[in-house]
Amino acid sequence: MSEALLYGLGGAVVLLLAIIVSAVRIVAEYERGVIFRLGRVIGAKGPGLFFIIPIIDKMVKVNLQTVTSDIPPQDVITKDNVTLRVNAVTYFNVVDPVKAVVAIQNYMYATSQVAQTTLRSILGQVELDDLLLKRDEINQRLQTIIDDLTNPWGIKVTLVEVKDVELPESMRRAMGRQAEAERERRSKVIHATGEFEAAASLGRAAAVLETHPAAMQLRLLSTMVEVAAEKNSTLIFPVPVELLRLMDVLSKQGPSQGSPNGGGPVGATVQEDAASQQGGGENQRPDGHPLDEDVHGGT
Repeated sequence: MSEALLYGLGGAVVLLLAIIVSAVRIVAEYERGVIFRLGRVIGAKGPGLFFIIPIIDKMVKVNLQTVTSDIPPQDVITKDNVTLRVNAVTYFNVVDPVKAVVAIQNYMYATSQVAQTTLRSILGQVELDDLLLKRDEINQRLQTIIDDLTNPWGIKVTLVEVKDVELPESMRRAMGRQAEAERERRSKVIHATGEFEAAASLGRAAAVLETHPAAMQLRLLSTMVEVAAEKNSTLIFPVPVELLRLMDVLSKQGPSQGSPNGGGPVGATVQEDAASQQGGGENQRPDGHPLDEDVHGGT
């Protein structure tokens, strides 16, 4: 055999090996290969080993793993005209490799842009209190809207989370004052409730002590024991409750009774008797017999 023939056979073998190597494709478990034949998509293959037609077929690999994409901080004006700076994170993955390659040029960049615009739009429709308190509802709303927008691209948005909300310094101080006022209001309500319950308990205790006077003496003795247990110079003069009640009764009865020499009924009667005796004494003799005016006149 001539050398030219050997070189030709060697070149053919090398070319055949090159064609076989270019026809073999291996796709991982988390990937899919979208096959284009003469420019027309024929479907997605994988995972594993498969063959394509060299030069005629072209394969584009698509990753099916979940992608974590940070949404850059966005300046947002809420419904109640509060300026905020909010950032978030988006989790999504490809569920239809053919759509992800054919329907959109760069699905990762497009999903990120949709997430940014949706974040500004939704947060501009809520108030600051709702943003701080109803975070789960807002996240669910963002996930639903972004998923609906990216669904024609073969993208599934699984989760959207608002990470951080940066408030202006003046707003932080105002919220701090509001929280302090709210805590003070709660403390006053709790204190008033305690006073009400204490007053009710004292009223019931007073009713029991009024029903059982001896209980008052026992309470007084227990108080004396408590005071005496402390190291102090306090002097205690126990006064019987009966003495206080007697003084109270006498003070109420004193003004109602009339004085013998005063303007009461008894004093008026004595004065009237004295006046009648004095007036009758002018028409009597020293021995007590009445004067005979007619005889005296005749004489």
